[in-house]
Amino acid sequence: MDRRELVERARRGDHDAFAVLATAGSARLDAAARLILRDRELARDAVQNALVRAWRDLSGLREPERFDAWLHRLLVHACLDEARRRRRRPMEVDVLTIDMPTGDETSRLADRDLVDRGLARLDEPHRAVVVLHYFLGYPLPEAASLLGLSLPAARSRLHRAMTALRRVLTADAIELRILEQGTSR
Repeated sequence: MDRRELVERARRGDHDAFAVLATAGSARLDAAARLILRDRELARDAVQNALVRAWRDLSGLREPERFDAWLHRLLVHACLDEARRRRRRPMEVDVLTIDMPTGDETSRLADRDLVDRGLARLDEPHRAVVVLHYFLGYPLPEAASLLGLSLPAARSRLHRAMTALRRVLTADAIELRILEQGTSR
């Protein structure tokens, strides 16, 4: 069964068809939400809220072939809603256990950590445009539409986000090199 048919069946109230659609995209939705929100639990809440909204409003979707873009827009809005709610409650810290990689994995992990720290320093609206454009692969005009922005506003937001990321990544990379030089002596 093709995706369009699944969307059509879900629009007519078929719970199983919607479950297939939701399951197929849940990993990407969760990853995008975690990138935007920087919190695993808030990301889960945002994904769940987006899926509830999708089920509730699916009958109003005019173009079934745009289901994924529509769902991503719902997710971004759910993330921004969660971020607003988070500002009103105390910060929670998640403690993670990390298996130490070796060789090339170490440099990839270090690069990912630098990017992660850079993204963490952006506010949610700036992270959202970066995630939509670079992580989810939306062309900028479509990302702008999903965020409810004009194309110039989206370009400006993406430019400011990337400038801030470059500044943070450059500073962190310099700091890392200084630390590495200090330990190699």
